Amino acid sequence: MTELAIKGDHQRAVEALKRSYAAIPAGTPVRLAKRTSNLFRWRDPSDAPGLDVSGFDKVLSVDPDERTAQVQGMTTYEDLVDATLPHGLMPTVVPQLKTITLGGAVTGLGIESTSFRDGLPHEGVLELEVLTGDGQIVTATRDNEHKDLFYGFPNSYGTLGYSLRLKIELRPVSPYVRLRHLRFTDAAELARVMGEITESGTFEDEPVDFMDGTVFGAREQYITLGFFAESAPYTSDYTGQQIYYRSFQQRSVDFLTIRDYIWRWDTDWFWCSGAFGVQNATVRRLWPDKYKRSDVYRKLVAYDRRYHIVARAERWRGLRPREDVIQDIEVPVERLPEFLEFFHDKVGMSPIWLCPLRAKERWPLYPLDVGRPYVNAGFWGTVRIPPGQIPEYHNRLIERKVAGLDGHKSLYSTAFYGRDEFWRYYDGETYRRLKGTYDPGERLLDLYDKCVRGR
Repeated sequence: MTELAIKGDHQRAVEALKRSYAAIPAGTPVRLAKRTSNLFRWRDPSDAPGLDVSGFDKVLSVDPDERTAQVQGMTTYEDLVDATLPHGLMPTVVPQLKTITLGGAVTGLGIESTSFRDGLPHEGVLELEVLTGDGQIVTATRDNEHKDLFYGFPNSYGTLGYSLRLKIELRPVSPYVRLRHLRFTDAAELARVMGEITESGTFEDEPVDFMDGTVFGAREQYITLGFFAESAPYTSDYTGQQIYYRSFQQRSVDFLTIRDYIWRWDTDWFWCSGAFGVQNATVRRLWPDKYKRSDVYRKLVAYDRRYHIVARAERWRGLRPREDVIQDIEVPVERLPEFLEFFHDKVGMSPIWLCPLRAKERWPLYPLDVGRPYVNAGFWGTVRIPPGQIPEYHNRLIERKVAGLDGHKSLYSTAFYGRDEFWRYYDGETYRRLKGTYDPGERLLDLYDKCVRGR
């Protein structure tokens, strides 16, 4: 299909979506009809008609000379990477899981091991076509009449509108990535090195292309650095029987193809596949490789969430209930040791994923200080609720600690802030102004109602 025909298909999909949106009665909740989700804000099933966005899942074009791509909002990063790698290119930031969509990573927040250099996925966006809450189609850029929407769209989670098409920057890649796993026994030293690499972009005078980290415990922590390579003496395979995060403890140097590096975390959903027995050697051999994927595991979690299978079994055994602690937070790099000490003491979950980042511009609904090094800490699992404590005990502790460390929390999962507190952290004044401009009839949910009240 020619590029002109693809663009024609896109325009027809836009017009059909406008008609579909206009047909939804006023006062009826608007939601997207999506096959996959990477959110962990659970809601009861709704009878409300879903807005069909199935026509917005394609890469429209890749321009290898300009190093840009035109991509529809519901395109998964798996499909996007498959379209760009043959040109020796990748998006500036590729979130860790294959079924995260480009639009989802921009209206929410994505992050990965290039974020110490390139920030978050929305910082690589050049142009944004949006179906706004009032049913209009607008194109927003950094310097046109809709620049307020361009800068306010990240972290709005579909409450101002839905992205239909995005023009994004691409980065050149090499065929292979050489990894170095640096072990630390002290969080302060790890934070110092992470901060220095974030500032300089180098380690031992060599340019660093990727950086993230893993905490197994207070005395066992790793920074993993990635360096592009044109050739490799061997490549490891973590898509089958071998487990990627366990390799840090077994080797200090490793090589992966660029595609396997990009999706290194998806096979085991970081380490969360262990909850389904997939890290047991026997189970792993029997579990087909094509089902070792994050979206498969999440469907299993959703099934359990709906029918409470594990919770019922644990109640029958007389065990205390568990609390889901599934969060990503950011704190300034110099405050990371304090956060980890708190987390080991009060939560006690491991491993913890670390990802340094530095915002290149100010994005008001997630106001990080421009140029300041932060570290994202991601932790995903369950912990026993202490006797006599409320069901969200650990999550509330984490929220208070992160706020006290001048940090922020992503909103893809549960949040428990009071309304006034929430708007202090996520720039309520700017949000209300954007809402009044692009969704004056409030057809879409308010950000607080969606992300905290769980509507």
